[in-house]
Order: sequence, then C-alpha cells, then structure tokens
Amino acid sequence: MLKVNQLSQLRETTSQTAGPYVHIGLAPKFAGFDIFENNFDNVVAGPEAKGQRIRIEGRVIDGSGTPLRDVLIECWQANAAGKYRHPADRQDKDVDPAFRGWGRACSDFESGVFTFETIKPGAVEGRNGSVMAPHVNLWIVARGINIGLNTRMYFSDERAANAADPILNMIEWEVRRQTLIGQRAESGAQEGAAVYRFDIHLQGPQETVFFDI
Repeated sequence: MLKVNQLSQLRETTSQTAGPYVHIGLAPKFAGFDIFENNFDNVVAGPEAKGQRIRIEGRVIDGSGTPLRDVLIECWQANAAGKYRHPADRQDKDVDPAFRGWGRACSDFESGVFTFETIKPGAVEGRNGSVMAPHVNLWIVARGINIGLNTRMYFSDERAANAADPILNMIEWEVRRQTLIGQRAESGAQEGAAVYRFDIHLQGPQETVFFDI
C-alpha cells in the first residue's frame, strides 16, 4: 500500500495521455509506419455509397487560437437514409453495403487541417419518436487530452431540422448551439462533393459544446 508521502512523488506517465504515441498506435500509416495490412482512413463512405457526397474539413484550435497539429479524430454517422451501420440501430430503414459509417483522420502536421470524405447523413429517429437533424458524431483526442472529447457537427443548410433537433435544443444559449454548425462553403467543392467547414475550439469564447457520454 502506498503512503501519502509516496503518492506526492508519483509522476504522470505517457499511458495517462493520448500522445505523443497516439498516431503510431491508432493511425500508423499517417505517421509513416506501414505496419497494418488494413489501415483505417478518413473515407467514411465508399464511392458507390448512396447520397450526396460531401467533404468535411476543419481544425482543432486551442485556447490561444493555435491550431493543433497532432490531433486524431474519429467520425461516425448514419447513412443517407438515416440509419447507422450497427446492429443496435433497429430502425426500419435500408442498410447501404457501400457505406462504412465510420472513419479516422489525423490533422495535417503542417496546417493542422483534418478531412473526412463521406456522404451527407439523413435524419435519425431518436428516443420517444423524436427526430434528430442530420449530423455527424466526432471524437477528438490529442497530446494533453486525457479523456477523448465527444461532439457533433450539424449542417448550416438544414436550418428547419436544426431548429427542431432535441439535442441542440438542450443547449440553453443559442449562441452556443452555433459552435456545432458546420458551414457549407460557397466555393471549394472537390470532385462534385460539397465542402463543410467545421473548426473545433477546445477553450475560449468560441469553445465548442462537448457531450458527456
């Protein structure tokens, strides 16, 4: 049994934070290590997946306004019909075999930008018959973040659906809801895919809403 004076001398170890080894363990190819036969990547929906093709891009920004360059982000979402590719989703909707529904991306080591190639999700049936607006779920981890952060990105061109979304309406301050809205770019579409920009702020006046799940 450790004594109190011994506890005061213990130091934090690398196993207590997400980095600097997070890329080697979870996205080795991005870090330059080709050690897995099948690597996870940022393609959430294959080229044959049904729905409107989109590209999500953004940065994770710290309290000083500096983009982080060693972030790992996971994305999971419903398909164009609003159904997750998971056995727990029992909605009577079609499963798209070309839709993986999950992806993993790393921020660029130079610019700090992360990207996901996917399709725009459909509305999802929630509890008690409520309907959630189209959204993607994001999980963020980086050096110095001891517990992964969970958030969502909604779509700026889904105003009516966003206004009725039960999760967004749980956020008391409307200005805080805006931190969860990805903005459709007026230009910059790539290979026919609409681009949505979504920056995640860890701290500060623009701090993104995070979920305790």
